[in-house]
Amino acid sequence: MLVLSRKKNESIMIGDTIEIKIISVDGDQVRIGIEAPRNLDVYRKEIFDAIQEENRLATKSQNDWSALKQLLQTKLELKDGQ
Repeated sequence: MLVLSRKKNESIMIGDTIEIKIISVDGDQVRIGIEAPRNLDVYRKEIFDAIQEENRLATKSQNDWSALKQLLQTKLELKDGQ
């Protein structure tokens, strides 16, 4: 992890297109501004983690439905064969 010190109105550049600017410092709270291309998603970490978990659950649910569909299809094929 890279750790940098910055003061109010100073910035950090990530690549050529992302600028992170320190807007204000008030006690233990720091306000930052982020300039990034519109096609780049920017989330707070806790929101990003929640999105990842929802995606994981959706994938699991989709896999569960696929397994159920396969089971039902197999049962129907067996029934048709009798």
